[in-house]
Amino acid sequence: MASFILSAFADEAGGGLLSQIDALKANGLTHIEPRGLDEGNISNYTAEQAKAVKKVLDENGIGVSSIGSGFGKIGIKDDFAPHFESFKQCVENANILGTENIRMFSFYIPKDEDAAIYRDEVFERLEKMADYARSNGIWGCHENEKGIFGDIDSRCCDILKTFDGKIKGIFDPANFIQCKVEILPAYELLKDYIEYMHIKDCRMSDGFVVPCGKGDGNVEELIR
Repeated sequence: MASFILSAFADEAGGGLLSQIDALKANGLTHIEPRGLDEGNISNYTAEQAKAVKKVLDENGIGVSSIGSGFGKIGIKDDFAPHFESFKQCVENANILGTENIRMFSFYIPKDEDAAIYRDEVFERLEKMADYARSNGIWGCHENEKGIFGDIDSRCCDILKTFDGKIKGIFDPANFIQCKVEILPAYELLKDYIEYMHIKDCRMSDGFVVPCGKGDGNVEELIR
């Protein structure tokens, strides 16, 4: 039988780190994917701030499953250099926090333009991020997100096949549904590359996120 680590974006419970830890404990969760914290998004934390977070988490018996960063959530035409410098710091923070994973994305494509036009630029940026992460013992984990290059299953597959051994996959069924992607075929296409998944459901008819089991995400079947 498969074994899962249940983690959470605890900032969705509100409050700072201590309030988030209280929410995790109240729900029997032992791991967090830190994102919004007391000093803003984890992506912008210094090494000293990350060490302070680690101390509090350790005192409360909470592990870190992945870093909930926003790297790759800028436009493909935006300046990549400062974004990459911040990513380097986040890689250091991941090691401080004791996780091998950083969530990442594949850059927003201009609306109504063909994503294929930007493939080379997207992949050049992803390669720089992936190579730096792997050289420091960290995995970049690509999440499908509406509006980025890898928002549909075929382009996620392109990324994960091209960077096999460098980038792992995150499977978010609700985000796929919002891009009109059928979930079970997408899972079959991507299953060999998935590092972790989001327990998140959505209705195909209107793109509205709903409690798991109330939408078209086939979440029960995915977990099975």
